[in-house]
Amino acid sequence: MGLYKYQSFNVIQTWTKRKRKKEMKYSRIGSQRSRAQYGSTPTPSLIIILILMLMATRFSLSRSAHFCLKPPSSFRRPLTKNILQCRSCPLWSSSFSLCLHSLPKSTLPSPHHRRKPIAVRSFCPAPGSISDHPTKMTTATSDDNPLLKDFYFPPFDSIEAKHVRPGIRALLKQVDEDLEALEKTVEPTWPKLVEPLEKIVDRLTVVWGVVNHLKSVKDNPDLRSAIEEVQPEKVAFSLKLGQSKPIYNAFKAIRESPDWESLSDARKRIVDSQIKEAVLSGIALEDDKREQFNKIEQELAKLSQKFGENVLDATKKFEKLITDKKDIEGLPATSLGLAAQTAVSKGHEKATAEDGPWIITLDAPSYMSVMQHAKNRTLREEVYRVYINRASDGDLDNTGIIDQILKLRLEKAKLLGYNNYAEVSMAMKMATVDKAEELLEKLRSASWDPAVKDLEDLKEFCKSQGAPEADDLNHWDITFWSERLREFKYELNEEELRPYFSLPRVMDGLFSLVNMLFGINVEPADGLAPVWNNDVRFYRVNDSSGSPIAYFYFDPYSRPSEKRGGAWMDEVVSRSRVLSLDGASARLPVAHMVCNQMPPVGDKPSLMTFREVETVFHEFGHALQHMLTKQDEGLVAGIRGVEWDAVELPSQFMENWCYHRDTLMGIAKHHETGESLPEDIYKKLLTARTFRAGTLSLRQLRFATVDLELHAKYVPGGSESIYCVDRRVSKRTQVLPPLPEDKFLCSFSHIFAGGYAAGYYSYKWAEVLSADAFSAFEDAGLENEKAVKETGHRFRETVLALGGGKAPLEVFVQFRGREPSPEPLLRHNGLLSATASA
Repeated sequence: MGLYKYQSFNVIQTWTKRKRKKEMKYSRIGSQRSRAQYGSTPTPSLIIILILMLMATRFSLSRSAHFCLKPPSSFRRPLTKNILQCRSCPLWSSSFSLCLHSLPKSTLPSPHHRRKPIAVRSFCPAPGSISDHPTKMTTATSDDNPLLKDFYFPPFDSIEAKHVRPGIRALLKQVDEDLEALEKTVEPTWPKLVEPLEKIVDRLTVVWGVVNHLKSVKDNPDLRSAIEEVQPEKVAFSLKLGQSKPIYNAFKAIRESPDWESLSDARKRIVDSQIKEAVLSGIALEDDKREQFNKIEQELAKLSQKFGENVLDATKKFEKLITDKKDIEGLPATSLGLAAQTAVSKGHEKATAEDGPWIITLDAPSYMSVMQHAKNRTLREEVYRVYINRASDGDLDNTGIIDQILKLRLEKAKLLGYNNYAEVSMAMKMATVDKAEELLEKLRSASWDPAVKDLEDLKEFCKSQGAPEADDLNHWDITFWSERLREFKYELNEEELRPYFSLPRVMDGLFSLVNMLFGINVEPADGLAPVWNNDVRFYRVNDSSGSPIAYFYFDPYSRPSEKRGGAWMDEVVSRSRVLSLDGASARLPVAHMVCNQMPPVGDKPSLMTFREVETVFHEFGHALQHMLTKQDEGLVAGIRGVEWDAVELPSQFMENWCYHRDTLMGIAKHHETGESLPEDIYKKLLTARTFRAGTLSLRQLRFATVDLELHAKYVPGGSESIYCVDRRVSKRTQVLPPLPEDKFLCSFSHIFAGGYAAGYYSYKWAEVLSADAFSAFEDAGLENEKAVKETGHRFRETVLALGGGKAPLEVFVQFRGREPSPEPLLRHNGLLSATASA
């Protein structure tokens, strides 16, 4: 992580949507994602259908394509606050006194060898070169505003809300002038069209990305207000850029020129996608329709922003103070520690894990712990009901916002000549609406009977345990009793596994894995770049020769008072030849990776659940595709330009290694004794991988299906309400029907405040690709280190290196030697034998 669409037309707006998609990663409406795709009795036709579906997309794909020891020094924040700061230099100014091209080729200073602080920036012309349209900002403005200083690593520690309005407005003024200059001199050549366009886009993308990132991890009313005020101005510039006729015509001229066939695949992909994006940006609309289109885009941006804010505020609003220990019986020590720590932060200075008081919140670690472990059924019910009704009443009610968003999206689709918004969404994806619906229905059909069996098994287990609710299981019982059944069936207790998964050990193991697979070395670089919170770590990624090739931030812990829930990966800057810092080699990519796991409690390190381990691996998969790209064309480097429903391939691929014996045993060491995870527990983890697969699959299918229904068939203002649609979908996707008052849609940020509108199905679509990619390593022999390294090298050189420069199917075939097969996915979920015998 969710990721981003990076296109020059409609680019800032579309890029923001892409970033929001990533920000939704792994919140997934309750933070338990599906691990299985089918039930235990799918029909033989399932394989054939999936193969046909994938093959049917070939032509279009080719064209578009978590107690005691202190953390080791390798994961301890330095006590000093003397972080190397960027020198104050005017952004994009010709008076920039120290460009990186004057530095040694090592690119950046090592944190172990303190040099004079240097100023770095997102764009610095090569020595002796003259920018086509140089940006200039006065030194006075720069000195007053960190957003307007030259930087490569953003000054996260010094940016405040007061900087947003003047900073963004000054930047918008400059890029607007640059755009107008480009339109006057544009020519249908790469140096006169794409290169200056990428510079314009990058300037605003980087700074706007920094501001929005801070809103996600350090939210406060002043920052929120500032962003809301300047957002319409940013959207207006995005629309102006996306509807530039001179730029559009220049791209079409390149497409129609005799030199077209001589262009690289990456450049052809850029041109084709820019033309398509321009059309989707309304460039072909007449004046009155274009004005209507632009108003819709402005309003949609405002509504999505408000939707997300309401969800965050509603989540933060709920606090349950508990003083009687009987009321929280069952909660593990780690959860009690977190609840007491939260109470201390809320003014209960004498709160302790043993004696309380304790505060329960709706933040994921707190919420999930209650649902999984609290014996107090009344507490579970209360917390559950509040959770599913977040942002559905009072000043925070999102119901009207949803209706308006859907109405405006449909109007937008009609203006562009599409029947519905789902068709607009699919225009830049691998799948079509029909193919996505077909996949979801086949998965739903295969998952239903196993899900029914899951509920029957749960009821029988409850009866065997003498539970009074056995004959009346409700939603607040399912997670609790599922955890008890899993413990009984596999003798696995998730909380008892936490001591084996300390965050420092998990990160060391992850870094060892990618060193073996991809020949890279990840080392701490704390102090090299400013950070937004003392818990944030900074790392440098080196190649086998020790040269830096990328950098990334890691923000692991939950901070419910200011940080958005979920987990995501996003970029800070991307790899780019045009934006080279030394005039010779491409600018190196920088990423940030954000999670929301349980923080350290007192002097105890963060002890992770196994699912949190999977989450870290997942997000690092996204980061790898961003950081290990070898694509120098900035518009399709890394994750940019990769079709939405293929972009989950590297992330879901990395999750498979959590079940790889050598990898898991390497990270699963008891944080106090150093004892390895017992072999029998490892085997139980493997066996439990597909526990309640049908139920978990249906859960994801409900989200994906209601998403498509709302964007392909729902008529705003018609006979059905949005809740009617959800209830109708739930009849086919939920064995235990949702509560009549369930309004989870009001917190479904993926599709109303993120980038998943008519795209939630992509999680399922990409799982076919990721499972098959991992099967290449299985075929090579997971115990054969030489073969694994060779396969890892091939994966790096294709999936991780090519970015959006090739169509996803072509990239997959280049790696795998054939088109995708669903067989590995069925096998990983324990369904292949059932399919064969059906």
